[in-house]
Amino acid sequence: MVGIMALLRALLRTARVIRHTPRLSDGLPPDDAVLLDVPDARTAPSLVAAADGNWEPAAKLLSTTRSEADWESRDRQVARLAAFAYARDDWLVHWLADAERDPDALVVKAELEVRRAWDSPARRERLREIGPLIDAAADSTPGDPVPWRIALDHARGSHATHGAFEALWEQAVRRSSHHYGCHVAALRYLSAQWYGSHRECFDFAEQAAADALPGSLIKALPVRAAFAQLLAGGYSSVHAERIDRAADLAVELSAGRPAADPEPAEVRNLTVSVLLRRGRWEAALEQFRLIGPYATSFPWTYFSDDPLSRFLKARDGVRHRLASATPLRSALGRTRTGRDRPAAH
Repeated sequence: MVGIMALLRALLRTARVIRHTPRLSDGLPPDDAVLLDVPDARTAPSLVAAADGNWEPAAKLLSTTRSEADWESRDRQVARLAAFAYARDDWLVHWLADAERDPDALVVKAELEVRRAWDSPARRERLREIGPLIDAAADSTPGDPVPWRIALDHARGSHATHGAFEALWEQAVRRSSHHYGCHVAALRYLSAQWYGSHRECFDFAEQAAADALPGSLIKALPVRAAFAQLLAGGYSSVHAERIDRAADLAVELSAGRPAADPEPAEVRNLTVSVLLRRGRWEAALEQFRLIGPYATSFPWTYFSDDPLSRFLKARDGVRHRLASATPLRSALGRTRTGRDRPAAH
């Protein structure tokens, strides 16, 4: 009898999956339409030009962000351009040869060299050597927080003391008190993986989010702290409540941003990962709909060497979980709440 009941349950789950999974795909792009780490529309042409050895579109792009004091966009674009230069830097070499004091070329070069140093077996020594390059980038544009975000990343890798890090942090927030990249850099420094603890990490993230402007990506800092806690494991019920509050705040932030937008894509990918770890399947499916075709390497590289495949498997898994838990006769309306979990049947 026990074997028959187990078989019946398995048959019912299969029937539910077959019946409901297609409807749960509404609003989700097909697998072959999902892309990894897609640049935004402003940055993409500069990357195409750089691939042809032309640095001028990148110079124009970054000059515009600097003149408009659009520091959030500037930081993302510097990171994108440096990531491209990591594999192919001939265009950046030519740019610096033609304009060696260009503040935009200097900040891309500083970001690039920090990335190279982080991947070096002699990380600490390499980072120490490139300190003057970061100083030059910061001096070239006194009001720009991006070189100071790079300096904060540099300080973490070079084992800067708390006092030295605080001094850099003061300089960073003096230039832009709500700069997301600088806050992420500080959060990493305070993490248990580096020089702090999960409690310090959460405390900083929650206070920063409370002080942040409405709609600011800083509201997503607590979900970054939650992700670090989940990776470490062994958390208590108190931690679980804190993690859920962080996820709720990130879901609220995501709801206020346009769907299928590459700018908040990383935050949404991170949010959905935390929701999955907490078993919040309906909320996770809604985030997958808002993500659209924009998968990001972070956080999926923590779980697989193939982040795009891991993203697609996670998305598919959510649909199957919800479908298998939905009664055969259910109308399967979309629930937008997020904290509710499907009842087991």
